[in-house]
Amino acid sequence: MEKIAIKITEEKLNLQECINFVTEDNCGGIVPFIGTVRNATKNKTVTQLEFSSYVPMAIKEMEKIALKALEKFAVEKIAIHHAIGTLKVGDIPVIITVSAPHRRAAFEACEYAIDTLKETVPIWKKEFFEDGEVWVNAHP
Repeated sequence: MEKIAIKITEEKLNLQECINFVTEDNCGGIVPFIGTVRNATKNKTVTQLEFSSYVPMAIKEMEKIALKALEKFAVEKIAIHHAIGTLKVGDIPVIITVSAPHRRAAFEACEYAIDTLKETVPIWKKEFFEDGEVWVNAHP
């Protein structure tokens, strides 16, 4: 049985796909994290975001995060999906779902996964505003 699902894609992310992957009869809880593109940041109106990545390394780093979550927390399965390309306000750039027999482990593993992803995975975000653009983190 596979316990992790990792995906980086230019296609629209699918929450139900992530939930279906982690669903197990022995699990009493599934915790999802859904990151969405918001319309403002730092008092500026956001028109769109652009995500780029060094995909082979990003997938390896996401796999490390998932394996560490399985090892560190009492969880059954984890899915980490991230979009790349241009996303509009309301679009979903990241979905993480975690299943566990008990909810606390699922919540902790999900929080660990998103926090670590933002710190270690080579996925870069560029914010576009009405009056310009800016890389949010280190860029390629």
